[in-house]
Amino acid sequence: MSPPPRLLVVSLLLLVLLPFSSSCRDAQENDRISRLPGEPNNVSFSHFSGYVTVNESAGRALFYWLTESTQHPESKPLVLWLNGGPGCSSLAYGAAEEIGPFRINPDGKTLYHNPYAWNQLANVLFLESPAGVGFSYTNTTSDLYTSGDQRTAEDAYVFLVKWFERFPQYKHREFYIAGESYAGHYVPQLSQIVHRKNNPEINFKGFIVGNAVIDDYHDFVGLFEYWWTHGLISDLTYHNLRITCEFVSSEHPSLECSKAIEAADKEQGDIDPYSIYTATCKKEAAALRSRFLRVRHPWMWRAYDPCTERYSGMYFNSPEVQKAMHANTTGIAYPWKTCSDIVGDKWADSPLSMLPIYKELIAAGLRIWVFSGDTDSVVPVTGTRYSIRALKLQPVSEWYPWYDNGQVGGWSQVYKGLTLVTIHGAGHEVPLHRPRRGFLLFQSFLNNKPM
Repeated sequence: MSPPPRLLVVSLLLLVLLPFSSSCRDAQENDRISRLPGEPNNVSFSHFSGYVTVNESAGRALFYWLTESTQHPESKPLVLWLNGGPGCSSLAYGAAEEIGPFRINPDGKTLYHNPYAWNQLANVLFLESPAGVGFSYTNTTSDLYTSGDQRTAEDAYVFLVKWFERFPQYKHREFYIAGESYAGHYVPQLSQIVHRKNNPEINFKGFIVGNAVIDDYHDFVGLFEYWWTHGLISDLTYHNLRITCEFVSSEHPSLECSKAIEAADKEQGDIDPYSIYTATCKKEAAALRSRFLRVRHPWMWRAYDPCTERYSGMYFNSPEVQKAMHANTTGIAYPWKTCSDIVGDKWADSPLSMLPIYKELIAAGLRIWVFSGDTDSVVPVTGTRYSIRALKLQPVSEWYPWYDNGQVGGWSQVYKGLTLVTIHGAGHEVPLHRPRRGFLLFQSFLNNKPM
């Protein structure tokens, strides 16, 4: 006797779905981290890491680390975090210094809990991008010298589509993209692709970026103004910068502009430009400054340089750590670095402005927040405010202070389609300098409530 038609259909569906589900489970379990070397006790979340191939012919594969939420991960949103550079690792900065669940001790071998980790509020996915950054790799050497905005965004989208296939439980989940610095390009560009593709499995809701490169002209005006108003440069140097550095139609500084930038660099001395009121690890600070004129824009200096950067270099180069994280599996021995020595030095394409993308995504009704630590002289709050003002958005609220434990935590203004938040006393990496305030910011963003 034949089975009833409905039962037959259900049986056929199960035959199709069960192998797929089993395959997904196997792929996830292969990426599961059972325990990291030096991990503290009472870890209350699951985490996974590994590779997703984004281009088969070139052999490009991007490395990720998913830290699931500490409470009810099945109902929490998913947030993708990107660091910039270009060429700097999201593990080195976002995960190890800012919003990740662990911080690295000075011994470079053991970890401790981050009390303001963002995975208390969401499932956080860190991505090392583009290929050649961190553990991400390519089998085509020329890829390392031809990276640029467009390919970085396209590869990141391919990563997302394939990653959702590996982790189907996150399909249709609220999804946000976050980042800082040159991820001020990565985040809106990837957001634009996700929005335009309109993949029904990716429930994209919006993005949040901090101390973000947004628009070359306004960033430059704000940069020089910040240096001058904070007493970092002389009146003469400020005047020379304003009249000689015009990057509106040119990608490279003129000779006169380069001389003015050199003068500004000398006048500022050995401060940490990413956090002008905090001490530096002087050896690394000098190395950062030597790269000052090797990159296209002054605000593309390598990421904030606290001593903790040393610890991440020691930790992620440990063979035991790499084995636990399923990293560096190609058999090619090379050191993991916080920022690539190659990727970023010959960046192929970098649009002068992200403002057209902002306008498109604001019109689409996506949630967009921009935040800025106000002691950063690399991508300063002045440049961010000039860029946002150029959007000519209608204000919904007046400029107002927001509070943390009775103290001013920063200032904010809500516009129609965008929220701007400053964080008082924070540098380029807001969650590093003001972790609690960064946590409150993220919480407000997820809840879509003003500070």
